[in-house]
Amino acid sequence: MNLIRNYRNWRSYRDTVNELNRLTNRELTDLGISRGDIPFVARKSV
Repeated sequence: MNLIRNYRNWRSYRDTVNELNRLTNRELTDLGISRGDIPFVARKSV
């Protein structure tokens, strides 16, 4: 079960990172996120 949960968490993290990377710098700024914060924000979402 841990393997499945870990895979789902990793997949959710990657999806979040990819989604945030698609945004422009302006859109990220409007959200209060900088490009360097994307991995941290994505980890919090899991």
